[in-house]
Amino acid sequence: MARVSDRQPQLPNRQIPFSDAFKQFIVKGWAAHPKELPDQLAAAGPARQRRERISAQFPGERLVVPAGGLKVRSNDTDYRFRPHSAFAHLTGLGADREPDAVLVLEPTDAGHDATLYFKPRAPRDSEEFYADSRFGELWVGRRPSLEELSALCGIPCASLSELPAHLHKDSETILLRVLSPDSDPEIHKIIEEIRGSQHGAEDDQGVVATIEESDREFAVALSELRLVKDAFEIAQMRQACQQTAMAFEAVVAALPEAVRRGRGERWIEGIVGLHARHVGNAVGYDTIAAAGDHTCTLHWIRNDGELREGELLLLDAGIELDSLYTADITRTVPISGTFSDEQRMVYDAVYEAQQAGIAAARPGVRFSEVHKAAIEVIARHLDAWGLLPVSVEESLGEQGGQHRRWMVHGTSHHLGIDVHDCAQARLENYREAILQPGMIITVEPGLYFKPDDELVPEPLRGIGVRIEDDILITSDGNENLSGMLPQSSTEVEAWISRISERA
Repeated sequence: MARVSDRQPQLPNRQIPFSDAFKQFIVKGWAAHPKELPDQLAAAGPARQRRERISAQFPGERLVVPAGGLKVRSNDTDYRFRPHSAFAHLTGLGADREPDAVLVLEPTDAGHDATLYFKPRAPRDSEEFYADSRFGELWVGRRPSLEELSALCGIPCASLSELPAHLHKDSETILLRVLSPDSDPEIHKIIEEIRGSQHGAEDDQGVVATIEESDREFAVALSELRLVKDAFEIAQMRQACQQTAMAFEAVVAALPEAVRRGRGERWIEGIVGLHARHVGNAVGYDTIAAAGDHTCTLHWIRNDGELREGELLLLDAGIELDSLYTADITRTVPISGTFSDEQRMVYDAVYEAQQAGIAAARPGVRFSEVHKAAIEVIARHLDAWGLLPVSVEESLGEQGGQHRRWMVHGTSHHLGIDVHDCAQARLENYREAILQPGMIITVEPGLYFKPDDELVPEPLRGIGVRIEDDILITSDGNENLSGMLPQSSTEVEAWISRISERA
């Protein structure tokens, strides 16, 4: 089996072979690496407390959390690296840190000891230094040493080459739980070998099911660990929302230029992306910059259409900070600055639904009640417009759902280090859970009248509206973290007018 320590740099076919003379020359004349250690990340302290919480749930068990590896985008080029969210949550390491790293929580009498295994920088007399286009210092920059990364995250670090031996140690007596072993092929091989020696070579479906359930329970626990945000996370989410709101203002200022452009949706997407890279890591998800009929497509990310006067722009975007916490905000704005009568009618209905959902988002209320409050408003308006083929009550019943033709999605999801955070949490701890202070959820009703929907009056066809805000549950209600952006139709129009006057 190829172990982690066996990984060797590979020369692409297009690269000129290195001569012996070059190999002797390249290692000479380099200044020593700086000796100063970096300051500890602000996330390191909260991450330690999270490790203690997960440790208490799995006493006496070895817990393995891989960051994941680089993923090929095309041929020999990789996507930018983003660690697994659970790894980032437990280590405090965010953007671009550290491909192939593995956090191991080793059981002790007092709980667990954490060790972070990763690939430290290679010495300059190694082939990796100049020949490895994935990890070599000449190619991707200087990687941290064991001491530097330990200082950064506050976790003892060891070379990735030591991981196989550590995982094999006492493996016959220590239960092993692994988060997504398939996410890292090398780790997957090691885990398969260990579990094969533990349970024998026979194909015992019961053993396989038990192992899979054990790992699934661990993944669920790590997901549920993020349901209630700590003070650090809440501060990050406030900042992400503030920065995203600034990007939305920049978009509104650029509407005339986007209209002039042939594919203005790309222009809008570019403005959000530029701002995201200036103040954070990137966008938290592919920006939805949907104009005209595209507003009726829930996840329109092609963003290759035009912006036209008289139509709407639905912008769904979020800036992800270096810590990986992301906002998720949507505003639907009239490109010309003023809503038409039909656009305003739809917008005001969605706004009313959103306000009902936000009002329901408070401690002690079931998460599903937020959607219920918003969708009741949506159904009432659809009925008043003569669109529902049944009564409001029947449509809202379990055997109904006709209103979902025009709003098929849910109203809320958890938000944090993932845009759809805590997604592996159990039903009773997510959709059917009671909201608690520290939870952050979205409230995002919408109405989408497709241009080819013949059940809709022609003046409404092609109108899509969504309004989305990021809501922190507090001890006595909630706080709208994205409330600095306008919500009502009159507020949106006044906002566009103020920005246009400044331009």
